Amino acid sequence: MNPINKPSPRRLTALIAAGLIGLAACQPAAPGAGEPPLAGAAIGGDFTLTASDGRKVRWDDFAGKYRIVYFGYTFCPDVCPTDMQRVAQGLKALKASAPDKAARVQPIFITLDPERDTPEVVGQFAAAFAPEIIGLTGTPTEIAAVAKAFKVYYAKGAPVPGGGYLVDHSNIVYLFDPEGEPLATLPVDQGGDAVAAELARWVS
Repeated sequence: MNPINKPSPRRLTALIAAGLIGLAACQPAAPGAGEPPLAGAAIGGDFTLTASDGRKVRWDDFAGKYRIVYFGYTFCPDVCPTDMQRVAQGLKALKASAPDKAARVQPIFITLDPERDTPEVVGQFAAAFAPEIIGLTGTPTEIAAVAKAFKVYYAKGAPVPGGGYLVDHSNIVYLFDPEGEPLATLPVDQGGDAVAAELARWVS
């Protein structure tokens, strides 16, 4: 994936912490976890997207669940599959150590490439990593709106040999609380165990 103009997870978190993203009320966290890094950040919001079976899905449909949200695209040659694999590994580890917590988590993959990622394609991609992961797509307008709401950068990138193109995008993995408010980012760059530890820290 072309890294040009792609903000890193640490950079985006720093921007949020610096107050460049509007703040709201602080959010609850698991007992003893401390203040969530993204508490009060204006990230997220309602959307209407399409699942693999064609049904319309809204953000509020996940009310009561902690939500892992990752934006990427199924034709990504490296970063997206790696990040998704580590999310799946983290969920599997959490399920083994704290099944009650794992049952409260809903992982969501949202495409940034609606031109190619049909409902069927995005659903197959998400399910290849874990059956619990829901893949969502939409019209270009719907995807642009949800990316803006979730503070995700993306842009159509360079063509690749043999046809097709890359999509430049930020690869932040967000964790939201049961009310849909942001809690933290998940350290996929550190592996599945680190993801599981961060989930265990915030999920009550």
